[in-house]
Amino acid sequence: MNDAPLYPFSAQEIAALHDHFTALWHRQPPALPGEARGPVPDAVIAQHLANFELWHTEDRARTPGATDHEIAEVKRSIDRINQRRNDLAEACDTLLLAELATRGLPDPGAELHSESPGLIIDRLSILALKIWHTQEEIARAAGHPEALAGHALRNRERLNLLLMQRGDLAACLDRLWQQTLAGERRFKLYRQLKMYNDPSLNPAIYQAKTPVGE
Repeated sequence: MNDAPLYPFSAQEIAALHDHFTALWHRQPPALPGEARGPVPDAVIAQHLANFELWHTEDRARTPGATDHEIAEVKRSIDRINQRRNDLAEACDTLLLAELATRGLPDPGAELHSESPGLIIDRLSILALKIWHTQEEIARAAGHPEALAGHALRNRERLNLLLMQRGDLAACLDRLWQQTLAGERRFKLYRQLKMYNDPSLNPAIYQAKTPVGE
């Protein structure tokens, strides 16, 4: 069995990456960092970038006055980004399972966990975006106290809930990883098997390509 140390995987480090890049990408054009941090953190950052782009692309579809053409283009972009988001969540699981395999883990006899680390990382990514934008709303209300009466209070309450949810979820991820390393629990790579982007599986696509009369 390989005794080399595993990448120091922790939910706290993942949340710190999410927060750092969420703030950075709101100051400058979002892009992957030029310097590698390692396979797992690089996959975490890439997956978060997909969620970041998805969040702001969905906002464009909700812009008042958006034309039908603009909404259709945004919808196609959302489908592409969402596919990348799911692929990268799976990539996180693939990397973690590859590291575990060098130690003969996960134990096939251990209790199966219903959710993989990659799926939890995806949820933490979305929470990081919600937290940043909620903090933004608190700051916006501070600058317009009369126009946004009660807005700051509602968003502070929302922020407290989001932080609690992230703390709970991060603890669950750390616990899953610790139990997996101890051979007490296991997880699998669950392919999302999205159908909407596959022209051979989505009838809205393949039926549109079928010549009339066939």
